Amino acid sequence: MSEDRVVRLAKRREFWAAVGAGRGALLAVIGVSGLINLLMLTAPVFMLQVYDRVLPSRSLATLVGLAGIALILFLVQSVLEVFRARILSRFGRLVDERLGSRIFRGLLVRGSEMPRSDEGPQALRDLDTVRGFLSSMAFTAFFDLPWVPLYVAVCFLFHPWIGLTVLGGAIFLCILTILTDWASSGPTREAVKAASERRAFVDMAHRTAPLLSALGMRSRIAALWQLRAEKNLDVATYGNDLAIGFGASARLMRTVLQSGILALGAYLVVREEATAGVMLAATILSARALAPVDLAIANWKSFAAARQAWTRLATFLPRKEPAALTPLPAPRESLRVTALSVAIPGTDTLALHDVNLALAPGSALGVIGPSGSGKSTFARALVGLARASRGVIRLDGAAIAQWDPDALGRSTGYLPQDIEMFEGTIAQNITRFDPEPDPEALLSAARAAGVHEVVLRLPGGYDALLGAGGLGLSGGQRQRIALARALYGDPFLVVLDEPNSNLDVEGDRALSAAVQAVRARGGIAIVIAHRPSALTAVDRILVLADGRVQMHGPRDEVLAQLSALTRQTPTRVA
Repeated sequence: MSEDRVVRLAKRREFWAAVGAGRGALLAVIGVSGLINLLMLTAPVFMLQVYDRVLPSRSLATLVGLAGIALILFLVQSVLEVFRARILSRFGRLVDERLGSRIFRGLLVRGSEMPRSDEGPQALRDLDTVRGFLSSMAFTAFFDLPWVPLYVAVCFLFHPWIGLTVLGGAIFLCILTILTDWASSGPTREAVKAASERRAFVDMAHRTAPLLSALGMRSRIAALWQLRAEKNLDVATYGNDLAIGFGASARLMRTVLQSGILALGAYLVVREEATAGVMLAATILSARALAPVDLAIANWKSFAAARQAWTRLATFLPRKEPAALTPLPAPRESLRVTALSVAIPGTDTLALHDVNLALAPGSALGVIGPSGSGKSTFARALVGLARASRGVIRLDGAAIAQWDPDALGRSTGYLPQDIEMFEGTIAQNITRFDPEPDPEALLSAARAAGVHEVVLRLPGGYDALLGAGGLGLSGGQRQRIALARALYGDPFLVVLDEPNSNLDVEGDRALSAAVQAVRARGGIAIVIAHRPSALTAVDRILVLADGRVQMHGPRDEVLAQLSALTRQTPTRVA
């Protein structure tokens, strides 16, 4: 079976699995839609009875009785329509609840592998699009369309010519619907792509606004945004023009058909082949027969967007939920890296080549090398963020792929180059939003990072609220709080990527003390560094260049070799 065939089958299974969860709701909607469409016959039947029974007999009692029955039926129809809309709203929510958590987990997985990708956020927007369509009146058109033949059949009962005219109009509108789908699919895809590109550009500009202002780049970035905005508007305008054109054609057809039915009915009345009641009832019924088709055409843009959103969701979602991994005890014995090679995300180019390493408890490794040598990639691989192309990383003999990601995360501490603070209190950030944090572990981590006194001096202390990105904190304060977060819970493996890039002398001393404390309690520390002050507490050094190991050994021996090389050549080695 071809790969495309497998993907299509997976999409169908995923769709029907989500729909199957709301099977009862859909069955209720089908049943209610049937009652609504039967009650839609109330108006033409009432009109037929008034003209053919009440007016000739001049019976007010009959008129009052018919009006009362019609009013009751109209009220029941209105209640059923409200009921159907509420069921569809719950059905859309059910689909969202069934898929939302899976999509968000997928977003976190994809985001850890490709942090700048918009694929995950777009999937959540696609889910909103699908839920919005399933909860909208546009979706009801698909439950009303199967009843169009009933209205056409009733028109045939009125007169064959009336039935043929309505049938011809319905066929024309169905062809127009197919043309609408064919013409709008491409513009809809382009509109989503253009909107996504503009949104990503806006996010980048907002995130880097201070830098753009300092470098005098605001007008240039604004000009680049204008180009993307114009492209987005051009695509959106073209799509809207198509939708307006097809919608206007459908409305024109309905108007012409209704007027034509009225004229045909009048002609039949003149020829005494029909009554005035039949003429007016047929006019109303023809409008009702074509209303679902007209509604589908008018909302085809939203249907096309929802269908393409679902296709992207089916592609984004994994084929199946990953199987639960057997829980492993927290690592305490060793870290071993064997023939590790890691490729740049989305490419086959290796950023790391055959790295080998073995560390025992109480060890601290300093990783140095020029920019672009693969140091950060190595750090990301150690904590499970970069997938190995070849080789393996083992903690206590178990490959990190055998660990549940959350369990692995609790056994490791990671301080990345780009510091992120989450919206919440300082205490929540340090304790990793643990629902039941250990106050002693919180204070211990803060003291180990040398940030306890710093936090106490802040307004609100540990309960001070941070905005997105740690607004209100200096770069050094964010880095030391992030260091405390990495140390929270005494993880066995602590990986620090450029941990002193924003630290002062006091911060450097706190960092060295923190690394010493990790070693003293039997943990393993990995320190990625450019500044020598970060290496005072390590006992081994690994030198990387072009993704390959150049040197590895005890700190003093490696530093001596590097010093000798520096004296021999002016080229900077580390």
